[in-house]
Amino acid sequence: MAEHRIITIGRQFGSGGHEIGNILATRLDIPLYDNNLVRMAAEKLDIREETARAVDETTLNSFLTGYVIAPMEYKDSIRSDEYIQPLNEQVYELQSEIIRKLSARGPCVIVGRCADYILKDQPKCLDVFICADMEDRVRRIAARYDLSEKKAADKIKRIDRERKYYYESHTGLEWGSPLSHQFLMNVSRLGMEGAADVLEMIYRGR
Repeated sequence: MAEHRIITIGRQFGSGGHEIGNILATRLDIPLYDNNLVRMAAEKLDIREETARAVDETTLNSFLTGYVIAPMEYKDSIRSDEYIQPLNEQVYELQSEIIRKLSARGPCVIVGRCADYILKDQPKCLDVFICADMEDRVRRIAARYDLSEKKAADKIKRIDRERKYYYESHTGLEWGSPLSHQFLMNVSRLGMEGAADVLEMIYRGR
C-alpha cells in the first residue's frame, strides 16, 4: 500500500473544483489528473478521445452509453455471442485501473471519476467535495461558455444530475454527502485560494 498522500476532489459543476486542484498541484509540485484521464483511457481502448469523453462521468443522455466495443487485444478472438461491456463501463473500469496505478506511483491530485471511492483503502488519501452557491456557479459557467444565465443554470443542473447518477451508480454512496466524503468545502464562503490554503495545510500535516 502506498504511503504517500493523494488528494481526490469531487465537485459540483461550476464550483471551481478543477481550478482548486490545479492550484494545489502547482503549490505542492505534484501531478494533476482530470481530463487527461479520458485521454489515457481512450488510448488504451484505441478509440477517439471525443468518444470516450462522451461517456466520461455520465451514464445518462448519451447514445454512446450502451455502445459496445471489443478491446483491441480481443477483437480477433471475440465470439459473436460473447458479452462485451458497454463503452461507459469499459471507460470507467479503465480509468479506475489508471487511477490506482497513478496513485501507487506517487503523490498527486485526482479530480472526479469516483477517485475517492476507488482509493478508499488508501490510508493517506485526502478526500474533499467542492461545492458553491448556485449564483456563483451560474456566473462562472455563463462566462466560461458564453451562455445566458438561464442556459448556464440548465447546463449546471444537467451535468450535476449526470455526475450524481454516475457516482452513486458506481459507489452506492450519496454524491456530495458528508457521509460519503471526508471534507465538504463551499468555495463561495472560502474562495478558491482559501479552499486551497486549507487543503494544503491538511496535506502538509500542519
